[in-house]
Amino acid sequence: MRAPEEAASWEWELDAFAPPGLDSALATAVRMSEVLREHGLLRPDSLRWRWFVKGRGSVGTTELAVPESPTEGELSRGIAGSRPVAHPNAEVGALRMSGTGSWFDAEGAERRERDLVVLTVYPEERHLAAEVAVFHDIWGYCDFRGEPHPKVQARNAPRLASALRALERLLGTAPEPGEATYFGRADGYGPAMPDLIDGKGPDLTDRL
Repeated sequence: MRAPEEAASWEWELDAFAPPGLDSALATAVRMSEVLREHGLLRPDSLRWRWFVKGRGSVGTTELAVPESPTEGELSRGIAGSRPVAHPNAEVGALRMSGTGSWFDAEGAERRERDLVVLTVYPEERHLAAEVAVFHDIWGYCDFRGEPHPKVQARNAPRLASALRALERLLGTAPEPGEATYFGRADGYGPAMPDLIDGKGPDLTDRL
C-alpha cells in the first residue's frame, strides 16, 4: 500500500559537495538517480518542478520526460525550452525525479511499482540540498494495516539501506532523517520500528 505522505525520508545538506544553482542541482540529481537505478529502486522517467516569480509565487508546473540514462545537459535544455513565455524570469523550484522501481513480495517474486522511491533536489541560489523519500509499506516490519510482514521487509529493506549508504558515500555526508509523518519516520537507513501491541502495529488505513 502507498501512503499520501512519506513513510520515511532522508535529507542531505550538500553545500560541501557541489555549489548551489540549477546546473549543479541537475548534475547531482543525475548522479543520485544513477545510484538508485543500480539498486533497482528508481528508473527515472519524469522530472517535475514548479516555476516561481519573485514577489508573485508559483506560476505553473512543468513535467519533463526523462530519457534513458539522462545527462545534465539534456535536462538543462529541456528545462530551458519549457520556460513560461509569459514569465521569462521565472525560476525553477524543487526538482522531483520519479519513475518505477522493483520490490519483492513474500514469495520472492519481483514486482514493479510507480514512485517506489522519489528523489528531490533543491536548486536554491545559495544552498544545495536533496531528499530521498519512500511512501510504501514494504520497507517496514508491518504493513499499513499493522500486520507484520517480516518476509517482505527482509526482501526489500536491505536494498533500500544499501542504496542510502551508497548515496552517503557518493555525497560524502550522512543524511539526516526527514520529518516524521502519520505514516512513519526514518531511523538509520530504514523506517523506524512501530510500537507493537499484541504483536501488531498501528492501523494507518484510515488515511489511505
